[in-house]
Amino acid sequence: MSSTNSGSTAAGPTRAPSNRATNAGSANARPAGASSAGASSAGTRPAGASSAGTSSTDAGSTDAGLRAAAALRDPARAALYAYISASDDAVGRDEAAGAVGLSRGTAAFHLDRMADDGLLDVEFRRLSGRTGPGSGRPAKLYRRASAPISVSLPARRFDIVGEVLAEAIERADAAGLPIRTAIQQVAAEIGADAAADSPDLTAALEASGYEPRTEAGGDVVFGNCPFHELKANHTEMVCHLNVELVRGMATQSGCGCHVEQDPSAGRCCVRIRNSEMARTDDAQEQFS
Repeated sequence: MSSTNSGSTAAGPTRAPSNRATNAGSANARPAGASSAGASSAGTRPAGASSAGTSSTDAGSTDAGLRAAAALRDPARAALYAYISASDDAVGRDEAAGAVGLSRGTAAFHLDRMADDGLLDVEFRRLSGRTGPGSGRPAKLYRRASAPISVSLPARRFDIVGEVLAEAIERADAAGLPIRTAIQQVAAEIGADAAADSPDLTAALEASGYEPRTEAGGDVVFGNCPFHELKANHTEMVCHLNVELVRGMATQSGCGCHVEQDPSAGRCCVRIRNSEMARTDDAQEQFS
């Protein structure tokens, strides 16, 4: 593993904000000088870009996903959900009930339960198309929820890998950077954004799926690698990506801790040393 000369990187393009939802606090996510080792301050992600911390792996979202999955164990709800998912338009209670052989009241109960669990979106519309007095009350209609629901135990964050690679390819192509340098830069920036959207470093690590655990000596290791399946065939890339993500989080959080690659650390390849020492050249492993 050799070190990359960070001074040789060219300025990257300004990146358009991602479509993924972010907390309002991300608008000023990365102050000047908050980049991780090897990440050029030029070509950084703009204010408002998405962070790694926004995901269905957050504790509250995971609970909601589990509730939604449990709701579909009921055969009646599963049948209603399948019918509505296959429909091109929103479906009313009468249509849904008739399609799966339920009474209107029973169908209404299950439909509202799935709406409460985030599986269905609700809208109101007059099916007759008429308006004004005598046109009747709007009908309550259901369609499959537009927001995705995913549950992964243990947590997997392949959305982070996808965002890192997509932004890195665009940056490398536009600025003439080596792809590995671009990956390193973007990973550090996304890690910093995740920390900016979190109250502290521990929360940022948990939101990203790392499951931080403190050892007896004070070092922090992780109980989970959110990219575990990729690691089997792309070990070097995934381990470096993990290190840069965590370094970006630690730097943005104001932690003077030492983040290093350690294949023997817990169930991930990153260790956070219990030290406030500044990072040394030996600690700044880069893509070769």
